[in-house]
Amino acid sequence: MNADTARAPVEAVVVGASAGGVHALQRITAALPARFAPALLVVLHLPPDRPSGLAALLAAQCALPVAEAVDKMPVQPGSVTLAPPDYHLLVEPDFTLALSLDAPVLHSRPAIDPLFESAAAAWGERLLGVLLTGGSADGSAGLAEIRRRGGQAWVQDPATAATGTMPASALEHAGADAVLSLEEICARLAGLTHR
Repeated sequence: MNADTARAPVEAVVVGASAGGVHALQRITAALPARFAPALLVVLHLPPDRPSGLAALLAAQCALPVAEAVDKMPVQPGSVTLAPPDYHLLVEPDFTLALSLDAPVLHSRPAIDPLFESAAAAWGERLLGVLLTGGSADGSAGLAEIRRRGGQAWVQDPATAATGTMPASALEHAGADAVLSLEEICARLAGLTHR
């Protein structure tokens, strides 16, 4: 763990998921303690044409506030913020959130890469990217950008993911600082509390 202690403190965690992601996100958010310090920003591939009940679903078992992002809202430490259906979620240099109607990325809006890439530009080495289960290559470019700017990248072990395509793509194209089961991701995230 000495390599971890030498790193800059994590100020934000960005999480991307697709097929199988609802269950994974439920597990992760339920594991977060009330003292969880970073902001947690989430993109789950969602159908564009109907409201998402994800915020209410996750909030029911999460000790932190959970909400869909609103354009221009400031990033809130110790909270969970979700990309709404049919909008990319971006982090601005002043740590406010932006909702974008730019073209879908790899057939998805919201897509994972725009969040990961914009968050990497904002936080640099103080960012942790977590890529979970999914069936596309979304997240690979974003995770590579996080690592290029000094941030950490955790990837769900494809063998333990509901759909292993997305984490396997990320490992091939971006690599990772840790390849973890969902249980290990939950435990490590739960340790990111106020000092």
